[in-house]
Amino acid sequence: TGAARSPALCSPALCPSAGVRGVAAASSPCDKACNPRMGDLAHGRALRTQTSCGRRHAEPFCSYSEDAERRCRRPRCGRCSGAQAGLAHPPAAMADSPFRLPRTWWQAAHDALRETIRLDLEAAFYFTHLIMVFKSPRPAAMVLERSQDFGETWKPYKYFAANCSATFGLEDDVRQRGAICTSRYSSPFPCTGGEVIFRALSPPYAAEDPYSAEAQAQLKITNLRVRLLQRQGCPCLAASPAPQPPPALHYAIYDFIVKGSCFCNGHADHCIPVAGFRPTKAAGVFHVVHGKCMCKHNTAGPHCQHCAPLYNDQPWQAADGKTGAPRECQSCKCNGHADTCHFDMAAWLASGNRSGGVCDNCQHNTEGQHCQRCKLGFYRDLRRPFSAPDACKPCSCHPVGSAVLPLGPGTFCDPSTGDCPCKPGVAGPRCDHCLPGYWGFGPYGCRPCDCARSCDPHTGDCHSSEVSWHNEAPPFQAVLNESEPTWGWEDEQGFSALRHSGKCECKEQVLGNPKVFCGMKYTYVIKTKILSAHDKGSHAEVSVKIKKVLKSTKLKILRGKRTLYPESWTNRGCTCPILNPGLEYLVAGHEDVRTGRLIVNMKSFVHQWKSALGRKVLEILKRDCN
Repeated sequence: TGAARSPALCSPALCPSAGVRGVAAASSPCDKACNPRMGDLAHGRALRTQTSCGRRHAEPFCSYSEDAERRCRRPRCGRCSGAQAGLAHPPAAMADSPFRLPRTWWQAAHDALRETIRLDLEAAFYFTHLIMVFKSPRPAAMVLERSQDFGETWKPYKYFAANCSATFGLEDDVRQRGAICTSRYSSPFPCTGGEVIFRALSPPYAAEDPYSAEAQAQLKITNLRVRLLQRQGCPCLAASPAPQPPPALHYAIYDFIVKGSCFCNGHADHCIPVAGFRPTKAAGVFHVVHGKCMCKHNTAGPHCQHCAPLYNDQPWQAADGKTGAPRECQSCKCNGHADTCHFDMAAWLASGNRSGGVCDNCQHNTEGQHCQRCKLGFYRDLRRPFSAPDACKPCSCHPVGSAVLPLGPGTFCDPSTGDCPCKPGVAGPRCDHCLPGYWGFGPYGCRPCDCARSCDPHTGDCHSSEVSWHNEAPPFQAVLNESEPTWGWEDEQGFSALRHSGKCECKEQVLGNPKVFCGMKYTYVIKTKILSAHDKGSHAEVSVKIKKVLKSTKLKILRGKRTLYPESWTNRGCTCPILNPGLEYLVAGHEDVRTGRLIVNMKSFVHQWKSALGRKVLEILKRDCN
């Protein structure tokens, strides 16, 4: 058959002209649209025919050829026998190497008026060309068909006939461009070596993008068959006037070349055998086109036809063979707590076509579309990155003091902090003891003390005397200096933001524009040290020692011990704004002249004392607020 029988075996869809010019150079990393290399799909696979000459018994035959003036040469005669290797002409001879074994052929039985050549593939492949080289004269009529569902249904690619209208009732593409029938390859001449060439994307089936739905509909096959419908002999001119017996008619084919490639939607440049597939051995054949893609671009499946398990955040797309864009699958955001995700169209539309991935089976006690929160009964451990397997810790709410009764293995807590919802009068992150001023920890919470200050948290007995504070002066010191006494409070009274950092969060005023500060019309500004904080049931009181008065209006404010009245007392046992016992603050608030109280609320300016802050506020009071 020789090299002359192998025209350019690349369709417009899969060659550089189709817009994939850079694919060959970039095929190793496959960072663009890519496709495995093409080859002969018939190599390594069995071609099936209905008959073979000499299959049942030996058959004589003769073949004819013509010279340049179409005069008959001397016929070449021989014998077919399937029982002898040198005389057998099985279908496999069409699929061996046309370069190493150019003179092997398949021949149908002498009495076969019609024949079928069929190639069954183990998976879907891209088919681009068929090249048939006949040893006998080409048929007067035949049809090329393909199946995309493993032989369940068939659809014609092309009809071939010496007379399309008479044989099939169809137009001839010689006269009507794009017609499905052609007379180009049905002449009996040459009587041997005649070719039939079919290109799957010949007009009108041209496609710029070989991975588009239109191209797939034309190129994808699971089976290919050629039905040979009408034999014809060699009508060469007799070399002598003596009459010659009519030449015997039969079908004989040197080569049946099915050019194509593994079908990977532009997401792979290499393929491996499909599970269970065993290539057939053929003389001179070394390269078999396999059908299972080694997918890139975060795709998966035998043909890279869907996204990999954790890459379904956007809809799957075939690569763009026109521009070379790979259209990679995008990773779902599962925070390390899921192994797979699925694409959800509702989530995709709700996000404005940005993210549609929904994580499957969130692990490590997480839940949500992105496994982004802890399940009920667990809380986020801020000391661990959220991607850590132990980022969600089980709630440790006390079963008696917690307000929400267990609905499962444990009581539910705040999923962001771990704090438990406490019953009335109960305190602590676990709700395991009474608030200051309450007693009788039990199923209904804690009861208010019947005392001015506090009582025994277990019995309710009032404390006999006020908690006193004392000087911690060095021994043998004759004169006390200005060092402050330390307020001695009970353990419950020390439950504050200072001792439980992160549990108390308040929105605070900031010192920015002086006009804003003056616009708050604060009626007092003081420097004070916090001694203790108490919940009185109906209100809260904070014992302080005023160390400096920067501003006062109607109430007489003196240095020394005084009480501030915060309007907000949290269920975690601290005030808003935060006033931590033992620390000094600059406090700017409003006076309640009717009750004589210094009020602290969320409009108050409360910041830990610094000399520079005091100087700045004093300057604002003198310069901007008058």
